[in-house]
Amino acid sequence: MTEVEVRSNESFESALRRFKKKIERDGILRELKDRKHYEKPSEKKRKKTRKKF
Repeated sequence: MTEVEVRSNESFESALRRFKKKIERDGILRELKDRKHYEKPSEKKRKKTRKKF
């Protein structure tokens, strides 16, 4: 679970920005998007080969 502690005298917006960056670095957003739509194994393989080139 990703956590970000809000520092004293820190605005909510800056804490939210740090949280979003941390989630992106951890790869949670990518995993969430991947799980949102089912993708057949053959489609995954085709996408992977296209990504290499």
